[in-house]
Parts: sequence; C-alpha cells; structure tokens
Amino acid sequence: MSSPTRSITVLYFAAAFTAVGTDQETIALPGPVATSESESGIEGFPLCSLPDLLCARHPDAKLEKVLKGSRWSVNEEMVTEEEESTVRLKGGEVVAVICPVSGG
Repeated sequence: MSSPTRSITVLYFAAAFTAVGTDQETIALPGPVATSESESGIEGFPLCSLPDLLCARHPDAKLEKVLKGSRWSVNEEMVTEEEESTVRLKGGEVVAVICPVSGG
C-alpha cells in the first residue's frame, strides 16, 4: 500500500508563466503526511522552501530569477516577506506566484 501524499496547486502568472510554460500545476509536497493532528506532519512544508522545489521541477526554465523578485499568495491571501519563513503548507492550498508588474 502506498503512503498518502499531500499536494498544492501552484498558479503561474506573467514572467513565471512564460518561464515554465503553464499557468498551473499540482505539486506533491515532500515529507511525511500526518494521519492525525498530533503527528509531526502537521508542521507542514515551509513556503520559503517552495522556490527550491519549483526550480528543481523546472531546471531549464530560468525560474529562479523570476521567483527572487516575486511575492506569494496562499489561498488568495498575500504573504509578506516576513511571513514567508513562518507559513507552512499542509496540502490543499492554492499558491500563486505574483510577479512584479509595472505600468503607466
């Protein structure tokens, strides 16, 4: 029997879309899955580790440069730079890469 996985949906906009060639994908999060809230899996996958995971999935996409200048949204809520290290993904979230834009 295989162990359960937890996954997130990543939405790519603007330069991120151009880099990876898709507007969204479902990604399995690494690490164990908790079968109850008391188990260690409740801690979740750190949002600040997501760029490394995405760049490993798209090694030829030049995504690293795009992500360095981008912000994150989790379930339609913007995440500040300060929050990036404390936000944990537990599975089921929709995470958007929000690239910088300019206009006039």
